[in-house]
Amino acid sequence: MDSPEWWAVVVLAAFPSLGAGGETPEAPPESWTQLWFFRFLVNAAGYASFMVPGYLLVQYFRRKNYLETGRGLCFPLVKACVFGNEPKASDEVPLAPRTEAAETTPMWQALKLLFCATGLQVSYLTWGVLQERVMTRSYGATATSPGERFTDSQFLVLMNRVLALIVAGLSCVLCKQPRHGAPMYRYSFASLSNVLSSWCQYEALKFVSFPTQVLAKASKVIPVMLMGKLVSRRSYEHWEYLTATLISIGVSMFLLSSGPEPRSSPATTLSGLILLAGYIAFDSFTSNWQDALFAYKMSSVQMMFGVNFFSCLFTVGSLLEQGALLEGTRFMGRHSEFAAHALLLSICSACGQLFIFYTIGQFGAAVFTIIMTLRQAFAILLSCLLYGHTVTVVGGLGVAVVFAALLLRVYARGRLKQRGKKAVPVESPVQKV
Repeated sequence: MDSPEWWAVVVLAAFPSLGAGGETPEAPPESWTQLWFFRFLVNAAGYASFMVPGYLLVQYFRRKNYLETGRGLCFPLVKACVFGNEPKASDEVPLAPRTEAAETTPMWQALKLLFCATGLQVSYLTWGVLQERVMTRSYGATATSPGERFTDSQFLVLMNRVLALIVAGLSCVLCKQPRHGAPMYRYSFASLSNVLSSWCQYEALKFVSFPTQVLAKASKVIPVMLMGKLVSRRSYEHWEYLTATLISIGVSMFLLSSGPEPRSSPATTLSGLILLAGYIAFDSFTSNWQDALFAYKMSSVQMMFGVNFFSCLFTVGSLLEQGALLEGTRFMGRHSEFAAHALLLSICSACGQLFIFYTIGQFGAAVFTIIMTLRQAFAILLSCLLYGHTVTVVGGLGVAVVFAALLLRVYARGRLKQRGKKAVPVESPVQKV
């Protein structure tokens, strides 16, 4: 591809209205300040205004050996944020392994499994339907007015994280937790990547259909493996490369067979694919960084609290710097339906995370993965029924290939575990949305 052609693709991705060819995109920006690429840079600059000074402070305290020389009222705070309770493992109470409850009858186990599966399906299917409703439909539409759309994805991320922070904080207070040993600042890296991945996920729905987004999430096994090699130096079995290849083929079949959404252009679709790639990359980093943090012997709820604490800090600060926090609140005031949807979206996100912890604790990661794989398939079907998305025969076969590969991964991992081999760890489930 020549340089001018390459630059044209980049320009069309960042400025989709230029390549619409006379057609109105699904969600045309009102001005250049509303372009997704510009807003991404502004958000990143806002997060950097917290990360950079924080990083410099951490380096300052470490160089000054503050742990040995520091005194005063600020010492416990600085120690917890910068140094933690090091060394990591010697004085930590290990987390209790998964144990069977006293009621071990098959009927009781079946009821608990039904409870977990129902909770996960209801939480995340409702979350998916509301996510698409909030980001792709107008509020306040009447016979004489088209209404207005909510466009600030970062405000939705903040609402989700605030409620998750409250739920995690209450869980830490009410339930006994292991002694916390990780330096608090280390949560900020996973928090930053998690906020960016969530923003990309919400923003992508302005350009691609929800089924396309779900298939992209299913294919994140591939970048997770790449990040695992780079960040955690992991090695993988041959069957994992095979299933990753099948997932790639299935996703390609779906994307190439499905035509563009009505009133969308190739440029807007390209923007959506770039945003989905950003979501997958950031989310893959989040999973691997959280896996590394679990070396401090913390609980999943403590991880949930630490990550969401910094997520709230970053998003509130960025929204205040942009003056967008007040505008998002005003939108909620103008449209009570949106306020109800945003609140329910946050409740589903927080409850879904708690169901994740409980399901893995009771039945293990394999059962949880099967439930969530089925949830993704149901989400595609529900979205097509509610919002009229069309899937061709080849696209349907591609979806089947993807989910068959995902179930094959679960089966192969279980077989390895039964044979006593070291199975590849499941990606951290703490931040899924």
